[in-house]
Amino acid sequence: MLPTFNSVGDVVLLEFLTWRWKRDVAVGDVVVAHSPLHFNRIVCKRVLGLPGDTVLKDPTVGAETVKVPPGHVWLQGDNMSHSIDSRTYGPLPMGLLKGKVLFKLWPHFEIVK
Repeated sequence: MLPTFNSVGDVVLLEFLTWRWKRDVAVGDVVVAHSPLHFNRIVCKRVLGLPGDTVLKDPTVGAETVKVPPGHVWLQGDNMSHSIDSRTYGPLPMGLLKGKVLFKLWPHFEIVK
C-alpha cells in the first residue's frame, strides 16, 4: 500500500466491531482482509469496486473490464506496479474482509481515506 502505508512498521486503528453486523464498505475505503491465496496472511488494500460495479481489470495493460459479483469486492493496492490484489486473484468474497482502517497511528497520525 505504498505510499499510503510503509512496507513494515505502521500501526493502524482497525474498526471491526460494527463491521461484523453492518458490512458497511464504500469505494475508496482501506480494508484489511485474509488473503485468498494464503489464508493465514492478512492484506491491506483499497476498495475499488462493490457488488454490481464494473471495474477495469488492469488499467496499465488494457481495457478489460470485470463485473464484481454479489457478495464480493474488488481490492487494489495503491502501489499498482508491485501489488498482489484483485488483478491477480479476482473479486474477493466479502466474508474474507476483517474491517476498515480508520486511522494510521504510527509513525505519523493520519486519517485514512
